[in-house]
Amino acid sequence: LRVRRKLVMSEADPDITDSPLGQYEKRKSVFPKAVDGPFRRLKWAIMVVTLTIYYITPWLRWERGPYAPDQAVLVDLAHRRFFMFDIEIWPHEFYFVAGLLVMAGVGLFLVTSAVGRAWCGYTCPQTVWTDLFQHIERAVDGDRNAQLRLQNAPWGPSKIARRFLKWSIWLAVSVGTGGAWIFYFADAPTLAHDFLHGSAAPVAYMTVFVLTMTTFIFGGFMREQVCIYMCPWPRIQTAMMDEKSLLVTYRHWRGEPRGSLKQAQANPGGIGDCVDCNQCVAVCPTGIDIRVGPQIGCITCALCVDACDKVMGQIGRPRGLIDYVTFEDAAKEQAGQPTAPVLKTLFRPRTLAYFAVWGGIGLGLLFALGNRTRLDISAQHDRNPLFVRMSDGSVRNAYTVKLRNMESRPRTVRVSMNGAPQAQMWQGDGGSRDNAARAFETKLAPDAVTKLRVFVISPVADGSRQDFALVVQASDEAQPSDSHELVLERGGE
Repeated sequence: LRVRRKLVMSEADPDITDSPLGQYEKRKSVFPKAVDGPFRRLKWAIMVVTLTIYYITPWLRWERGPYAPDQAVLVDLAHRRFFMFDIEIWPHEFYFVAGLLVMAGVGLFLVTSAVGRAWCGYTCPQTVWTDLFQHIERAVDGDRNAQLRLQNAPWGPSKIARRFLKWSIWLAVSVGTGGAWIFYFADAPTLAHDFLHGSAAPVAYMTVFVLTMTTFIFGGFMREQVCIYMCPWPRIQTAMMDEKSLLVTYRHWRGEPRGSLKQAQANPGGIGDCVDCNQCVAVCPTGIDIRVGPQIGCITCALCVDACDKVMGQIGRPRGLIDYVTFEDAAKEQAGQPTAPVLKTLFRPRTLAYFAVWGGIGLGLLFALGNRTRLDISAQHDRNPLFVRMSDGSVRNAYTVKLRNMESRPRTVRVSMNGAPQAQMWQGDGGSRDNAARAFETKLAPDAVTKLRVFVISPVADGSRQDFALVVQASDEAQPSDSHELVLERGGE
């Protein structure tokens, strides 16, 4: 460790000591400066839209009939259902959810390969809530300089009052965040009433507490540390980008060497466009200096672009010193060569391949969703005993049949047999062999699974097994909805 310290020590690193922890810098709090510009306004719009969707969605109503919940989006864990407007997903249809998750992953590949870490910069929940908390902080403590002064000021009545007010607002937003989440898993008005009166399930209070504290701590105090150290996405997304990805880039060949306006006037042509105002650093929510080059702390929010363009406009120099540029185009610009159009950069073979995969999965899910049946049947053969030999020599098998009615209305269905032409069946609950036939009708409850006990009997011919199928068909449908292949155990001598 001593040898390593000798290697890294220099005159520029006077704070490095003989302590084993001398190489590690203590975290410096980041207080981003307010800025206005197209990217800042885009972040405002995205924050308003995403937070509105998150808080309002559980309260939207959607009429599905008298037998189904009327909440537009509901994850009904008690009945193992997922409702999203007109779509209802059952547990055996979980492949739809898996498909959506795969689409989300491929979509992230697509966005990252095209425009870098746009997800991190604009729509990540950590980014959105941190941005909201920072605006609250500015409203209470003032802008960057006022926050720095308050940070360094000794504790007193004014500082305590401001901290209490700010943390109280943060806590209220955090409680609202955790409270909104639980409403996705139960009827929102009913759960809100029970929650406020202390009669909700304990898991509801635990969930709200955990989400409240994580939002309060991550958004209010840890902030950029979550993005830089805790989140795995920066590492994964970095591997998805290449030299053709649009990234926030500092045109160093244009900005260097840096110097003030007075230095530029005294040395025309010897000073770059960067006046070293550090506005790009002051507005950065993660506190990095984009002029150093690409780094894991950059979430490509482009607030530094807004700040730099504003300064360039004030001093009469061309904008775009910091901008969305690919590494390939940056090298061409530096060499004085023409660059590719933005659309050609976005729609290149890699992004088109991602889009094709993403769109193919989406079309496949839509096709499966549009062609799925709303009536399903499954059956399980009793294994003990495998069969029963009756007094007349015939053989009886027993089955547990489940009929799944996935519509929000009662239905009358007909269950019939295909195959084993000499076999007949009857329902075990209230039925008898005297009612044996090749088919029977039964009523199904809405949006529920009906379990039946079914007996199948057949005369013994040669002791062999016979295959047959149970077919279910609703009375209001022209074609059978579903079938289940079964084996009739005949039982040899």
